[in-house]
Amino acid sequence: MNHRWFGRVTGGVPCAIGLFFAVTAHPAGQDLFRITVVDDQTGRGVPLVELRTVNNISLWTDSNGIIAFDEPGLMGQEVYFHIKSHGYEYPKDGFGNRGVKLKPTRGGSAVIKIKRINIAERLYRVTGQGIYRDSVLAGQPVPLKEPALNARVTGQDTVIATPYRGKIYWFWGDTERVSYPLGNFAASGATSEFPGLGGLDPGLGVNLTYFIDASGFSKAMCPDFGEGLQWIEGVMTVPDENGRERLVARVSSQKGLVPAYAWHLAVFNDLKQVFESKAKWNITEGHDSSHPFRARVGGIEYLYLYPNWRVKADLKSLAGLKNYEAFTCVAGDGGVNGGATVIDRDSEGHARYSWKPGAARLHPGRIRELVGAGRLKPEESWIQLHDFESGAPFDAGRGSVYWNEFRRRWVMIVSAAPGEIWFAEADTPVGPWVYARRVVSHDNYNFYNPTQHPFFDQDSGRLIYFEGTYTASFSGAKEKTPRYDYNQVMYRLALDDPRLNLPVPVYRVNDAGRKTRYLTREAIERERLWNQIEEVAFFALAPNRGRSGMIPIFEQKEGGQAVLRDMPPPGQTHPIFFALPPRTPSAGADSSPPEDQSPDVTPLYDYRDAGEHRRMYSTQPNLEDESLRRSAEPICRVWKNPMRVLALDGEAGPIPLSNQ
Repeated sequence: MNHRWFGRVTGGVPCAIGLFFAVTAHPAGQDLFRITVVDDQTGRGVPLVELRTVNNISLWTDSNGIIAFDEPGLMGQEVYFHIKSHGYEYPKDGFGNRGVKLKPTRGGSAVIKIKRINIAERLYRVTGQGIYRDSVLAGQPVPLKEPALNARVTGQDTVIATPYRGKIYWFWGDTERVSYPLGNFAASGATSEFPGLGGLDPGLGVNLTYFIDASGFSKAMCPDFGEGLQWIEGVMTVPDENGRERLVARVSSQKGLVPAYAWHLAVFNDLKQVFESKAKWNITEGHDSSHPFRARVGGIEYLYLYPNWRVKADLKSLAGLKNYEAFTCVAGDGGVNGGATVIDRDSEGHARYSWKPGAARLHPGRIRELVGAGRLKPEESWIQLHDFESGAPFDAGRGSVYWNEFRRRWVMIVSAAPGEIWFAEADTPVGPWVYARRVVSHDNYNFYNPTQHPFFDQDSGRLIYFEGTYTASFSGAKEKTPRYDYNQVMYRLALDDPRLNLPVPVYRVNDAGRKTRYLTREAIERERLWNQIEEVAFFALAPNRGRSGMIPIFEQKEGGQAVLRDMPPPGQTHPIFFALPPRTPSAGADSSPPEDQSPDVTPLYDYRDAGEHRRMYSTQPNLEDESLRRSAEPICRVWKNPMRVLALDGEAGPIPLSNQ
C-alpha cells in the first residue's frame, strides 16, 4: 500500500480568516451583544466557557469562543457574569469571585481574556448540533459548511479514524438524533478531505460528510451484526488476498455495559457503504477502543492493535485469532487463569516479558487480576505511569500510541481519572512507559476514549491533535453542558512545550567488549545495542533536551571502562544525558520546578571495586555486593526507575504515515 497522496501538513497554523466560509448574517445579528472569550496566550476564541449571571442564566461559548447575548430585561444594564471553564481560569476579585461586569448593548461587543491552565489547547467541538450556533446568530464567519446541524446528529460517542483511499474515514459509537431520545446504536460514519487537499487546517475544524439514511440521519455502519449495541474500534487498512486495499475494523456486539457476547472482524463494503462481518468470534472481552499503528519487525509489517497486542498486517492474518501475538509475562501458552496463572520468571525471579502467539492480552483488568491473586507485584506490570511532578502512580485508562518524529519516540495520549488526559513517551511501543504529564483536566466532568490523529501532525510532529468524548457519564457532574455533552472535542498539544520535557530511560548495557555502559535510546539505536540491554538503570533527560538547572553527563574512557563525568572528554561535545546537580538546593534558594523536587528524584552513586576493575552506577545508597565501594558523594541526581521488569520492543521500527 502506498498513501503518498496523503497530505501531511508541514507548516504552522495559517491565518484562519481566509479559510472561513461566509455566513449570511442572522436577521437579528445587529440586535445582539457579541461576547468573545479568548485565550490570553494565543488570542484565539475558547470554546466551552460558561458565563453565568447572578440569577443563574448559563451561557456557553461556541467553537469560536462567541456568545450571542440577547436577554430581554438585561440589555442596556450592567450585568455581572461569573466565568468558568475546564482548564482555564479568570482572576479573582477581592471577594473571591471570578467574573466581569459588562453592559450589553444592541450591536455591541466585548472581548474577555482568559488564562489557560491546561498544557493542551482546546480548539473546537467536532460533532453535534450548534457547533457555531452563536457565531451564526451574531453573523460571524465560521469554518464549517454545516455549522449548526449536520446529518441531524446531536451527540456522538468515541471517535475512531484512519486514512483510506484519499480521504479520512471517521467512525463513532452510539449516536443521538434530534427527533427521538433513541438514535443509532450500530455505529456511525463520515469522511473528510485531507488538510491541503480540500480539507480544513486541523487547527480550524473538520468538515464531515456523513453516511446518511433515507431520513437524512447518520446511518448504521454495522446494520447486520446481531441484536444490541455494535461498538466499533481498531479501524485499519490492509491488503486483501488480491493485494487490494481494504478498510477493516473490529466490532463488539454488546447488550449494555457488560462484556461483549461476540466480536467481529468487519470489512467495509465500498458500494453499500457499510461494514460486513467477515469473521465472528465468540469471545466475551469488553470493548477497549483500540487505535492501531504500524511497525516493521524483522522485515515484516505488523499492526499493533494495542502496544501489547499485534498481528501481521494482512487480511488473512487478521481473520485468525491464533495469529495475534500478546506481549506477556504469563508462562506456557500465555493463558490467564486467576490464581492458577504461572508467571514466566528468569533465574533471579524477575518476571520476563516476550511476544507469544495466541496468548491473552494483558489489558489493565487482567493486570489487576494477577496482582490481586498475588501472581504479579504492581511493579512488575508492563506499564507503570507516574506523575512527573509528584511521583504518584496512576492507572492508565484508554488512549492511543503513535510514533512521533519530532520527539523521536513513541507518544501516548491516555486517560486516567475522569476528565484527565496525560502525555507520556517511550523508546519502544511497549515501553518503558513510566513518567507522564497531565495536559488536560475537566472539573467534575468526563473526557474519555481519547485518541491522537497522527494524520493531522504539523511541523513534523511538533504539533499533535487529539480528541475525546466530553460527557457527564461516569463523572461527578451534576448538570450536563448544553450542546457539548456527549460529543467530541478537539485539542492541540505543542510537544516543544518545556513542561513536556520528561525523563527518558538510561540503560545499563554490556557492549560488544562486555564493558558496562549507560546509554539512552539515541546511542542504543545508533550502535544497535537493543539486545544487549541489561536493565533500565534510572531516568534522566535526553541528550538533546537539557534545560536550566541541569548538568550534562558525558561518557569517558578510563582503564578501558566507561566512566560518567560532568566534564566532556577532549573533542566530545554531546552528553549522554542531562541530570540534576548532585546537591539539592537549600530551601530558601530552591526555585526549581515541582518535578525537580519529586520524591522520585534520587542521587546517582558511583560504585567500584578495590582494584577499580569493576564499575557501576546505581540509585541505591547501598548494594548487596560488598566488593563494591560507593563514592562519598553522588555524581548527580536522576529519577528512579520504579519498574522491576524490562519491557522493550526494540526491534519494532516505525513506519511513516506517508509510506503506509
